[in-house]
Amino acid sequence: MNILLRWLLTTQLKPSQKQNKNNGFTLIELLVAMILAFLVITPLLGFMISVLNTDGQEQAKANSEQEIKAALDYITRDLQQAIYIYDATGISCLTGTADTSTCPNASGNQLASSTTTDRVPVLVFWKREFSKEAVQSTNTAGVVQKDDSFVYSLVAYYLIKDTNSNWSQAARIARWEIKDGIINSSGSTCTGFTEKYSLCPDKGFKVFDLSQKGITLQVKMNSWTNSLAVGDTYSQVPVVLVDFIDQTTIAQGAPAVTCSTGFTQIPAAATSIITGFYTCVNSVGTDNRSAAEVYLRGNAQARLIQNDETKVRYAQTKSSYFPSANIKVQGSSFIFTK
Repeated sequence: MNILLRWLLTTQLKPSQKQNKNNGFTLIELLVAMILAFLVITPLLGFMISVLNTDGQEQAKANSEQEIKAALDYITRDLQQAIYIYDATGISCLTGTADTSTCPNASGNQLASSTTTDRVPVLVFWKREFSKEAVQSTNTAGVVQKDDSFVYSLVAYYLIKDTNSNWSQAARIARWEIKDGIINSSGSTCTGFTEKYSLCPDKGFKVFDLSQKGITLQVKMNSWTNSLAVGDTYSQVPVVLVDFIDQTTIAQGAPAVTCSTGFTQIPAAATSIITGFYTCVNSVGTDNRSAAEVYLRGNAQARLIQNDETKVRYAQTKSSYFPSANIKVQGSSFIFTK
């Protein structure tokens, strides 16, 4: 009996031991397999990371190009309604940085709050636009009739470069506007006005005065002042139109400013100015119309590196990250004055 059990155990255990030996891996085999896997996977992983980085860079460039084009289209449509565009002298009059010999009514800043360091007015103009169905009247049959009306407004585009953490390390463009009201005898009374309006004027608005005689149109427009009381401020604030505008100054290597003959540069020429957004303006052309050249340059690098402004400055070797566009626009109307 013992002999039989010994034989059975012997015959059954030998195949099992052989099978376990054939199905296992030695430590050397395992190490070799790991090394081969590392040599194959590492280049593939590096390739995938490179593809993802390239895709992110190209996407940043595409986004900047689209936003620059959209912003320029918006500014173009706005300027097409302009009746007068301020040149560099006119803007200095409105901001109170010119003397009284140049600006008869120079008495401090007439625009929204601005400084020479972090908020610079680059494009300022008056425009005339339709306000749809602004005036209402009742006919003899008691039916309310609605008529379109023209409205004057003062518009300013600012280039802003500050340390506000809500925005990029690059610069941004903001738009500010104050608009006239529409007088309507059937309307309502607005605060601070005795007339009745169907649409109240914005706080601080006052239409330009062309009644003065013996001075040029430019001097008349440069003499505009708002209707704010001393110490009062506008209720309208600049609204950001587009972010990720190149913040590089000429001294830091940004491309130089170029303006057509007869056009003045805004901001005024200096190595400290930012050229990501600048304009060239001819306030009164030969046909008595204003015209402006608008130049924009984006900063796609600021989308990729968001914590160090010094690393996202313009360089010729990285110009593909700084898409640019420009347009020349002539106002659709003009101001007639004697």
